[in-house]
Amino acid sequence: MQTSSGSKLDSGRVALLLVLLGVGWYFWDSPAVWPLKLLVVMMHESGHALATLLAGGAVDRISLAANDSGACLAHLPTGLMAQVAVHSAGYVGSALAAAFLLLATFRLRLRRLVLAASCVGLAVMGVLYAGDGFTLAFCLGTALVLGLAAKYLPDGGVDTLNLSLAGLSALYVALDLRSALWNGAARSVTDAALLSHLTPVPSWGWAALWSFVSLALLGLFARWSLRAARPEGLGYTLTSSRR
Repeated sequence: MQTSSGSKLDSGRVALLLVLLGVGWYFWDSPAVWPLKLLVVMMHESGHALATLLAGGAVDRISLAANDSGACLAHLPTGLMAQVAVHSAGYVGSALAAAFLLLATFRLRLRRLVLAASCVGLAVMGVLYAGDGFTLAFCLGTALVLGLAAKYLPDGGVDTLNLSLAGLSALYVALDLRSALWNGAARSVTDAALLSHLTPVPSWGWAALWSFVSLALLGLFARWSLRAARPEGLGYTLTSSRR
């Protein structure tokens, strides 16, 4: 498989990503996927929290619920652009997290480091900002699982786990933004609705913009990350790889 620039994509990694996306889509409402979905929701809310702190605001608490919903309660910074950035950071931040997982795992060869960093980041967010016992228990328990995976899983297992997290994060962005675009009831309670009250742009306009930016980021980073490389990680044998 070859890109327009002539570089070759790793067909094994591309196939695995497509399989994981298909499995995630098919089993999206299955209890087996629920912990990963809730982790992706935490990534979304953490995006809001980090953007708030970077813009000079203050985060009160983050809360997760068993029905896959979440909330980040914060004192927003002053200024329209800062508030736009904070409200946009959930979806765009989830897309960036998925993109960086791909890049760090497959191009930078930092598979264990990025998983360990996810473990530490999740634990820190839970300790500092968890608004209830359920959120704290989920953050600490999931952080422990990620830490153990980073230490003990073989390279191929770490690659597959990181690819699964990236794929589910991308699915979450796509499915949630689909609802924000086409479901009026859902759109009325989203980040896009909050921004529509601050700007002349309607909520569907913000959802469309986030969809474009998120998909563009994911596509670009996936293209960079899934180029063919020397045999490593997932165990594929590349007989025609060149540097």
